[in-house]
Amino acid sequence: MKILVADDDPQLVRALRITLAAHGYDIVAAPDGAAAIALAAASKPDLVLLDLGMPKLDGVEVIHALRGWTQAPIIVVSGRTGSADKVDALDAGADDYVTKPFQIDELLARLRALARRATGPTGEAVVQFGDVSVDLAARAVTRGGARVHLTPTEWKMLEFLARNPGSLVTRQSLLKEIWGTDQVADSGYLRLYMSQLRKKLEPDAADPRYLLTEQGMGYRLVTA
Repeated sequence: MKILVADDDPQLVRALRITLAAHGYDIVAAPDGAAAIALAAASKPDLVLLDLGMPKLDGVEVIHALRGWTQAPIIVVSGRTGSADKVDALDAGADDYVTKPFQIDELLARLRALARRATGPTGEAVVQFGDVSVDLAARAVTRGGARVHLTPTEWKMLEFLARNPGSLVTRQSLLKEIWGTDQVADSGYLRLYMSQLRKKLEPDAADPRYLLTEQGMGYRLVTA
């Protein structure tokens, strides 16, 4: 699996190159946003690790550029901890957001989870709520007949809820489903991904009818 690491911190790039290579990943690296776009086009990476605060082009601009031609998973690895930065990155098309400093085991778990995103069951039902249709076999979502683009992480979250309609899905079970372990720190990520799903699928994201929060416990998909 080829990973593009785009970061202007040479020490971090060196550490990631050594660690990820030791786990069998093929690493290419870019020191700024413009170089990241050029290298992505030339090397066609399977996954991108991307800093937000880079010279020439910032990370959000890079995400927009990459999403113009590739659906390769993008994990933002940034020192920016504000929710606005996370929302901007997810809105642009990032699949995950890891805050520096991070534990390498957690990053590896997220890499493995995104690498598995293309595999899934077939012959499953179509789940409908409102004007939204979730085809679990085709891994496709439509709203009012129009295709809705979800990032791989958004899809995993929606898929798990759709496989358990009406049931409470706990935060711990979602963390394990999405990232392969319930030991990953939530840090508000699930809330951000749910917010993204509501923007895309709810009639009124501020007053959800179908994607409901069970305070202190988790989430529930109501289809009726």
